[in-house]
Amino acid sequence: MSMTTPVKKNTSIKRVAILFAGGPAPGANAVISTAAVSFLRNNIEVYGIQYGYSNLIDYSPEKPLEADKHYVNITHKVLKRTRSSQGIMIGTARANPGKHISHPDHLKDPQLSAPMRRVYEGLCSLGVDALISIGGDDTLKTANKFKMYQDTLPASAKRIPVVHLPKTIDNDYMGIDFTFGYFTAVETLASEIRNLLADAEASRAYFLTETMGRSAGWLSYGAAIAGEASLVISVEDIIGSYRTTETVPNPKTGENDTRDIMDVERVVGRIVKLMMARDDERKEFGVIVMAEGLAELLPMKYLEGIPRDDHGHISISHVNLGRMFSKLVSDAYKKASGKSRKVTGLQLGYESRCAKPHAFDVMLGSQLGVGAYRALVEEGHNGVMVSVTGQLQLHYVPFEKLVDPQTLVTVVRFIETGSDFHRLARFLETYVNE
Repeated sequence: MSMTTPVKKNTSIKRVAILFAGGPAPGANAVISTAAVSFLRNNIEVYGIQYGYSNLIDYSPEKPLEADKHYVNITHKVLKRTRSSQGIMIGTARANPGKHISHPDHLKDPQLSAPMRRVYEGLCSLGVDALISIGGDDTLKTANKFKMYQDTLPASAKRIPVVHLPKTIDNDYMGIDFTFGYFTAVETLASEIRNLLADAEASRAYFLTETMGRSAGWLSYGAAIAGEASLVISVEDIIGSYRTTETVPNPKTGENDTRDIMDVERVVGRIVKLMMARDDERKEFGVIVMAEGLAELLPMKYLEGIPRDDHGHISISHVNLGRMFSKLVSDAYKKASGKSRKVTGLQLGYESRCAKPHAFDVMLGSQLGVGAYRALVEEGHNGVMVSVTGQLQLHYVPFEKLVDPQTLVTVVRFIETGSDFHRLARFLETYVNE
């Protein structure tokens, strides 16, 4: 195969759609453009569905999808020097056509599955023969539901095979070691942390930064390690004495439920111990990194009035974890030490989602894009997630290995407590003898 052009494959796929959903990630255009060019080189048309599922979910024959408004025809000319570009060339959105489907039986309910039906009919109206889904775990769940919905259709109905490409700067995906955009996001946040460290040292102060990472701590840990932060705390760390419970009323049943929460006072106390240990080392400054997902573990008194999205997640941006904890830490430090120390809370994250992608994320994203072509055309797959291992070796993970067949939810990949990655962060932070 050296110095030769790949052989074109015979395929029934004549037109493919690419769709990106959820939050942005650096390297998105490497995925989209490389996937597109792979199909174009095999004389397969490529439509980029604009803004996720937001246009498809409202499709009706009376309101047909329009070119350059609801979708774009991606051509070789469109793809000129796009692989390393910032942003998302087809846009994104969080519209979720499967939000009312939480069990396989719901797919047979005309009302619950109506948004999924409109997505299917919208793609059929465009003459699409296959769908490439790019997104996080919620988008993976939607891709799985889209496949399952088609399984309920009559045998004579058109089938649109779907493959999914994993995307999240949180890196909390089962089935792949690292997701595209993660390392770019880590470096972007680490650079900001290093700047804050210089500021903190100059004024003998602390910054308490809240980074993205709703479910797991990969992003906060990576940023803390690369940015030389003084301490990192994520959901994986709220165990043992840092975890407690509270009783809350269930609005549906009227009965009381018990939920796991963090012991806020205990967590604040741990941060204060770090500050006092650094005082002993004559380092009266520092940056502490907290993962935004800790907000999910706050007692309910801190979450009153916080809205939720289509997936049931609280709107973490309304919580402002950094500002909340900075006040608690500042007060607790003064009480414990008798000294005042300025602690400033900052939210970091959005500036990392569309940063200029680093070489590794361009390479990883490009391989995933190629993998979409190979999965659909060369391998004939339907209902798989494209993944890589080692030196970008492609392989394909069936949806059923990633999504619970009854609840239709995915499993989050947390940092394993005690793993070498976890121990690295603990080793590099300021030592506290507890």
